[in-house]
Amino acid sequence: MSRDRFLVGLCVIALPLLLYGQSGQIVIPAGTPEDQALQAISKEQDPQKKLSMYEDFVQKFASNPAAQAYGNWQIAQYYQNADRQKSLEYGDKALAASPGNLDILVMQANTAQQLNDNAKVVDYAVQGGEAYNALGKNKPAGVSDSDFAAQTAQAKEAGLNAYQFLEAAAFNAIAGENDATKRMSYIERFTPAFPNSRFQDSIASYAMVALSQLNDMPRLLAYGEKTLEANPNSLPTLLLMANAYADDPKPGSLAKAASYAQKAITVAKADAPDADASRKLSAGVAHSTLGYVYEKQEKTAAAIPELKTACTLLKAQTDQAAQYAIALYRLGFAYAKLNRVADARQVLIEAVAIPGPVQQPARDLLAKVNQARARR
Repeated sequence: MSRDRFLVGLCVIALPLLLYGQSGQIVIPAGTPEDQALQAISKEQDPQKKLSMYEDFVQKFASNPAAQAYGNWQIAQYYQNADRQKSLEYGDKALAASPGNLDILVMQANTAQQLNDNAKVVDYAVQGGEAYNALGKNKPAGVSDSDFAAQTAQAKEAGLNAYQFLEAAAFNAIAGENDATKRMSYIERFTPAFPNSRFQDSIASYAMVALSQLNDMPRLLAYGEKTLEANPNSLPTLLLMANAYADDPKPGSLAKAASYAQKAITVAKADAPDADASRKLSAGVAHSTLGYVYEKQEKTAAAIPELKTACTLLKAQTDQAAQYAIALYRLGFAYAKLNRVADARQVLIEAVAIPGPVQQPARDLLAKVNQARARR
């Protein structure tokens, strides 16, 4: 931020600062020793000398939080390209003096991204989300409701871009984290800091996958139920819940799995004219899961039309060969169980040709079907 922009902003943000300290705007009154020192620094053209002057500035005005925030912020920006770790250190000093400052938090999150430090990215993003959502929570005495509402709207509009950047930065950190335990800890912090996030469906999917990897079925089911309370039509969550309950041995789980799969089919509306590839994929997976549930419930005849529909939808998804193979294997199993040997061979031969986790099970089942055929 240039010195001129800082002075212009002073007139506009002085009142919002008093009302919303956590928005982190920095105000240094004109004519004060701090202001005079900053004017002198702004006239210096040599970057190294300017850095030295800022270092002197933060030492001289160590008792002034605004001076500490602004001075350390400028030093952090100086080190962004030269020494990112040092930039983070000075940025943290600025944040300590101006907690919740969205501009500084954006800088810190960006630097942490460049350092590939997902934990730090989430730290800064969560601080920013909490600060933004705190705007307008506490009305000071002596301020009318209308003025407070207008000032809150102004502050939120001014901080919206920063909020959205931090939201996206945290989401990218979650998506880029391969450790299931760390990913889940990030998600648990992200969710309250960014309520009703534009990434909520993807976040729910990452959470369910992480909990599956951690083999934490109770926590997975609890998280899924909570997610669906907030968004009953979340396709990723419906599919993951259907799949989770399908393999849960507890009584009643298969009925829940069938219910979630049926709801996913309804929500996906794969037959609608505007259904895109993603919705057709979701419907295909849901039909496959429903057929699998029916097989486990000994409703083999009912499973076959579901699995045939799944195969039709999934075959069209050329990048989803693994899901298509799973549906083929399940359909081949259903045919074999009903002694429809020719039908079983036809789909299993196709499944065997697809590399992936069901290739060997399909090969084994095909061998048994061929033996049954030979005996005939």
